[in-house]
Amino acid sequence: MTDSTRGFYDDLAPGYHLIFPDWDASIARQAEFFDRLVRDRLGPGPRRVLDCSCGIGTQAIGLARRGHRVVGSDLSPVAAARASAEAAARGLALPTVAADMRRLPFAASTFDAVVCADNSLPHLLDAADVVTALRDMRRVLRDDGLLLLTLRDYDELRGARPASTPPQVSQTPDGRVITFQLWHWRGEHYDLEHFQLVPSDGGWAVRQRRTTYWALSRGQLTVCLADAGFGDVDWLGPESTGFYQPVVLARR
Repeated sequence: MTDSTRGFYDDLAPGYHLIFPDWDASIARQAEFFDRLVRDRLGPGPRRVLDCSCGIGTQAIGLARRGHRVVGSDLSPVAAARASAEAAARGLALPTVAADMRRLPFAASTFDAVVCADNSLPHLLDAADVVTALRDMRRVLRDDGLLLLTLRDYDELRGARPASTPPQVSQTPDGRVITFQLWHWRGEHYDLEHFQLVPSDGGWAVRQRRTTYWALSRGQLTVCLADAGFGDVDWLGPESTGFYQPVVLARR
């Protein structure tokens, strides 16, 4: 994770919601899903939750709406600030801070659950950095606290090595916005070019951003979790959850 990762999300933050056909509907769906996981694993709650890759608040806002006491952190100060503002616009309190997930600015044993969703962890490009981040997530969890990760199904993607993603179309007051990605593979890593085509003067303006991911396999992440001190690791696939990415649960 580098300054270029922060720059990617600083630049994307104002238009991040356009990745979704309906961002508010996505907030509601993800709130139901993550709330159910937290309550099933930790009891009825509400719980103290850290979303350590909160972005503009897709998971954090929904969990706050479900009654949890949520704090957000994100590498991008622009994204974190927008998450707080979006929560406030919906009548919710969501304190946020700009922070690297490898160095979380919270006291030990502060949270019942830590969420790291939307394929955020694979921005860390080697096992040492992944373990460093996971250890700090474990540090801020209470005893037997719950870690919830979601990431792409890289076991499948490393075999298929796709070159692009299908276009996503979102409707705005100014017209349709088209979002898609190009992937450039380099062994276990890939550079991602993120494109948004935005209506402009009867044509299109192109917004292009670039970042890098480690296509982290299930086996590699499971080893990293063990090295960081987590136990009771449980992988949940989309076929059993209906969620769009694999989910990993682990306990402090």
